[in-house]
Amino acid sequence: MRPIRNRCACLQKKNKMKAMILAAGFGSRLQPLTGHCPKPLFPVCNRSLLEHSMELLEKAGIESVAINLHHLAQAVMDRYPARSYKTLDLRFFVEEKILGTAGGIRAAQEFLDDGSPFLTLNSDVLSDVDLKAALKFHKERKSALTLVVRRYGPEESYRPIEIDATGKIVNFLGTLPPKVKGTGERVMFTGIQIMEPEIFSRIPAGQFCGTTEDIFPQMIREGKPVYGYLHEGYWLDAGTRETYLQANFDGLDREADTQKSKKPEIVEPVLIGENCELSPTARIGPYVVLGDNCKIGPGTKIERSVCWNGTVIEEDCQVEGSVIASHLVSGSSAKAGLIGQSD
Repeated sequence: MRPIRNRCACLQKKNKMKAMILAAGFGSRLQPLTGHCPKPLFPVCNRSLLEHSMELLEKAGIESVAINLHHLAQAVMDRYPARSYKTLDLRFFVEEKILGTAGGIRAAQEFLDDGSPFLTLNSDVLSDVDLKAALKFHKERKSALTLVVRRYGPEESYRPIEIDATGKIVNFLGTLPPKVKGTGERVMFTGIQIMEPEIFSRIPAGQFCGTTEDIFPQMIREGKPVYGYLHEGYWLDAGTRETYLQANFDGLDREADTQKSKKPEIVEPVLIGENCELSPTARIGPYVVLGDNCKIGPGTKIERSVCWNGTVIEEDCQVEGSVIASHLVSGSSAKAGLIGQSD
């Protein structure tokens, strides 16, 4: 028999809040790069998008994380062979066919459903949201579902959500609760949410099903207590070339210890990985991230771009506003491009 002290520790760990990172998508907006690298492994300041998500969860005290996969699933699992990351225990759920956001959550029910609320977030979301505060908000309001939301900007192209003064959602993308007029503050969903286990009974097993398309509107129509926790800090969806680059640029701005270089043509902010070879006549920056083992030739100029590990850019190349994951020959020009292994 195990000592009682150890048994208690195990029970405490079992009751810890669990989370799920949704990472099964194809990343079609970032082709051709996603043809060779799954989007969750895209580097942001030389750490994968997935690791940024996991560190946010770790900071909130979460210990167990489910990750659903489909496109290039093995590449993600190979990155974490010990099925762990820092203090997190990882459980992968590989979907033979895409199940949608809700369907993916339903497939992980055995792992997630321990009678307590659980958290889910999209793998391409970068945020500094206080998840502990969001969970406190969720519990205080006895919410069936809490969406982390942000303010609706003047140039938003998506339909807004509306919340009242208490945070209750009174209009979800055109779906209103019974006898409620949608006259609240306009906000946007961040892709981060806290759910109660009752949601599993709403999702068909083994079928494609969406949360925002199917499950959430149904809950609103039934008048369930669905709330929006307003996040006022940093948030970015890194799902396009422009926003992926911006995620790296924002990371450079936040880095207090941005790597300094003795090269004469480094224009900060710049982050340079290990074992990189830069020609003395190359110009790097501003807002450039170089992965490990990159080689940059004479006369080459790179600005507002991200180069992945092992990138080789020969002499006299011009790179601006691009993501480079391959080899550029002498004299090449890449502007607002996604350059992958097949290019």
